[in-house]
Order: sequence, then structure tokens, then C-alpha cells
Amino acid sequence: MTRRVAILGSTGSIGTTALRVLSRQRERFSVTALTANVNAKLLGEQADSWLPSYVGLVSPNGSGSRPEWKNGVGALVDAATRTDVDIVLNAVVGVAGMDATLAALSAGKRVALANKETLVVAGELVAAACATSGGEIVPVDSEHSAILQCIGARGAKDVRRLIITASGGPFRQWGADRIGAATREEALNHPTWSMGRKITVDSATLANKALEVIEAHFLFGLPYDAIEVVVHPQSIVHSMVEFVDGSVLAQVGVPSMELPILYALTHPERLADSGVPRFDPVAASPLTFEPVRLDAFPALQLGIEAGRAGGLAPATFNAANEAAVALFLDGKISFAGIAHGIARALALVPPMASPTRDDLMDADRRARAIVKDSV
Repeated sequence: MTRRVAILGSTGSIGTTALRVLSRQRERFSVTALTANVNAKLLGEQADSWLPSYVGLVSPNGSGSRPEWKNGVGALVDAATRTDVDIVLNAVVGVAGMDATLAALSAGKRVALANKETLVVAGELVAAACATSGGEIVPVDSEHSAILQCIGARGAKDVRRLIITASGGPFRQWGADRIGAATREEALNHPTWSMGRKITVDSATLANKALEVIEAHFLFGLPYDAIEVVVHPQSIVHSMVEFVDGSVLAQVGVPSMELPILYALTHPERLADSGVPRFDPVAASPLTFEPVRLDAFPALQLGIEAGRAGGLAPATFNAANEAAVALFLDGKISFAGIAHGIARALALVPPMASPTRDDLMDADRRARAIVKDSV
């Protein structure tokens, strides 16, 4: 049976990679909905190639939008809840993807989730939506896909520890003072992965690993004390799982997002034609691991502490980071200013237990304002 896919954020790095993956699987999948933020030109090319029944452009900016397309932020939820969609691949960057994830889960759909911010900001709401509707999340992030593949049918009761790997980014061997003065061009020069600008900066600050720790907490139901981060510069081991008997399983492969994207669409089954190069252990060696230097990458510790605090803190961390990264990319703050902005927002947004969606969105707005006002 052909499975019908909606891709939210189809013109970004994950979205274009997903379409490349699906182009090899046209007999198994069809694309019935596409949405993009502003790139109307590429969205139009994708629509002409795939002929989806629904196309949405969130932020029309000048020419390029077509009369038959849905415009505005509502396009994300519309695409995610259509009756002719079985799987929603959410590749939207930031908290903007949260409502679409919640709506898709409430409609009982599988969400192939590349938008980690959804779980970071609203993990408890996501869990509730899955429990009441029959919807499911399958992670697209390579680290969480690796954990899922290692755990398999086993439950969290058999797991002692999750070990999430980090490449270390472009500043792995830099001193803290030099890191704080890094330029935009240096931060965007990732040594392993080709990604969008925001996630590339997150990889340079290691804020992305904080987001992934929080995401893992909600995906796999483990406490924060059982989730660790280790630097692995080669990006070959994507994550490891230690079981209660001391056995450790690792998921290993070339650094390509094509495999976790395909697995999120087919889980728990596997398809032979993944398009990923065969793994060569000799060519990949040596594999090395290093501790994280928390003093040099304070955003990681701030994010993990926000996850432990719960309530509004993860949403505050995420929003402050998004706002600070945007200011850094615009040349308005230094690289060190990203962590400073996050810390300031976390200190000024008051705690709250069991926040509602509106509470989370209010914390998001307050955190962004705090960061912007500090410039």
C-alpha cells in the first residue's frame, strides 16, 4: 500500500533530503502535501515534480506564490491534518512547528519528527496527544533514530543509559576565549554535516545537544541522569545505548540524514534501497571519543539544567536560543552573546509547573523579548 506523506518545511535541508529519499521510493510513497516558509521558487519546482494535492506557503514574500496555494501559518496545520496524509514529516525549524505536530498527533497520524523544538517546548503536551489519539512520533534526528534502532522492541526498563554523540562542531579544539569571539563564517563552517544556518550555529554552541537531551528524555522516558553527551568527531557512531546488564549497542553509519529520514518513514521495517553508501569500517577508522568541555560550551549546560527544571524553562531556553542565534547571524551580538542571552532569559522568566500551551507561548515571547532588549 502506498503511504501518503506531507512534508512541512520542504525547501529546507531536511525537506529537500527527504524528497531525494522519496524519489527512490515512488512505488511505496506519494507526496500529497508540501509546505515551505518563504522559498516560493523552490516550492513551485517541487510541486511541479510531485503534484501534491495541497501546497502551502507560510510567509509569502513578493512574487512566486500561486493562486491555488494556501498562504499563512495555518498552512502547516492544514497540511498536517489532511485526510489524504498518513505520515507528516515535520522539518520546520523552531517552535513554529509545534502546533502542526500536536495537530497531526491528535489526528492519529505518524509524525516523522525533525523539529526537535516541539518536544523541547511541549514534551508533556505531545505525550498526552499521543496517549489519547493513537498518533506516534518517530524521530528523524540521527541521534534519536540511532537510539530507537538500538532499543528496538525493548522497553526503557531494560536501559541504564543513553549516550548521545556530538561532533564537537568547528570549535572542538578551540579555547574558550577564542570561541567567544568566533565569527559567523567560522560558526557556519561545520566539519561534518551540511545543515541549515540555525542548526549549524546550534552545533557550534552545542545548544543542539541540549535540545537533543531534552528530546531524548521525552522520547524514551529516561531521567536526565541517564542521558549523557560525548564528543565523537568522526560522526560515525550516532548514539549508544547501555542496557542494565552492562551491554552497549551502538548504531553506526556514514554521516548522512538520508537513512534516519527513510527509517522514520518505514519504522519498524527497513527498505533495501536507502541510497546511503555502504559502511567501510577501515575507511572510517580511527573512531575517537572525548568528554564535553562544559566551560567552553555553556549553552549545553544551560539547556540541560532547563530540561531538569521543567515547566517553562525548556521553552524559555529554546526561544532565547533562537532569538540569540538570529541576532548573531545578523551581526548584532557576539558568539559568546548567545549563551549570555540564554542565561539572562532563564533568570528572568519565572518558573511554572504544568504550563498550558498558552503559558508556553507566553514564555516563548517573553524570552525572545528579553534577548532582543539586551542588545
